[in-house]
Amino acid sequence: MKKTTEDRVYLTPVEAAELLMVSTASIRLWASKGLIPAQTTAGGHRRFLKRDIEVFAKSMEVDTQKSGDIKVLIIDDNRALLEYLTELLSDLPGIEAIEIAADGFEGGRKVESFRPDVLLLDIMMPGLNGIEVCERLMASEGNQQIRVIAMTGYAASEDIDRMMAAGAEACLNKPIDTQALFKVLGLEV
Repeated sequence: MKKTTEDRVYLTPVEAAELLMVSTASIRLWASKGLIPAQTTAGGHRRFLKRDIEVFAKSMEVDTQKSGDIKVLIIDDNRALLEYLTELLSDLPGIEAIEIAADGFEGGRKVESFRPDVLLLDIMMPGLNGIEVCERLMASEGNQQIRVIAMTGYAASEDIDRMMAAGAEACLNKPIDTQALFKVLGLEV
């Protein structure tokens, strides 16, 4: 009988990512930064103690929970997704305000005027892509406290790695899993 994730002491990166509802690239990045302790197998593969993943999950909840409501800026070139996410989030407890931008340039201007707490940022956009937006945002004085949640319909590991290195804390695949989104935003829904 195969052991389930519930029965396992050690988890693969895929299993750890599923438990935290993030991409495996996020798990790899956090492990390489030493945020999640990892063991390495003789074959060079990472394995994670389940209790270490649970401790990390609790620390994420503390970090993402703020006293007061959050302001969310959504930057994506897909109008239908902008409308969907705006409608999904607008009446939820914990959301103070939502703004949208259809490209990276407009998004950069709105960061300055709207001052969001969280940025939902598409990686692949024409013109200024999400990686460039994130790099510029994190390089700009006073913006490092903005939480960046990347979104992608094309989960190329090199793009996700670059986005995480630029400062994103998580990357969600499209179509967006609403429960994963609520969790990473720290919303009680």
